Amino acid sequence: MITQEAKHKHILKGIPNSVNDTDILLYLQSKKVNWEYVQTLKESTQFNDEVLSKWLNISVKTFRLYKKPQQEINATIKEHVLLLLSVIQHGKKVFSSMQKFDEWLKKENYYFNSKAPIEYLNTITGIRFIDDRLTAMEYGDNI
Repeated sequence: MITQEAKHKHILKGIPNSVNDTDILLYLQSKKVNWEYVQTLKESTQFNDEVLSKWLNISVKTFRLYKKPQQEINATIKEHVLLLLSVIQHGKKVFSSMQKFDEWLKKENYYFNSKAPIEYLNTITGIRFIDDRLTAMEYGDNI
């Protein structure tokens, strides 16, 4: 029997390591993004249901429903979950750990109009912007 941890690792292994529209679109067309992805999002971060539901622009109750196998997830939420998982993967790669990435997300940043990057995760454009900043950091931009 496959453990939940093994399922999460399997899901994360296939997710694009940065936000790339073509990769995300192809992934969405070829995979069934379901409750396991929402659960993987929860397990991959150190954030609670309230924070994650805010990122997805849904209520906490709806977020908790999306973590159940029988619940169908709408296309917009599927895309948002996949993009969040992708940017989290990228952040962990850049910072070498979720804890360090988490600290960076919570800290006010000049490049984010002196706001914390975490405040930008509730929109697709914000996720792309964070991913762009992570790429810049990989190439020597120290923020």
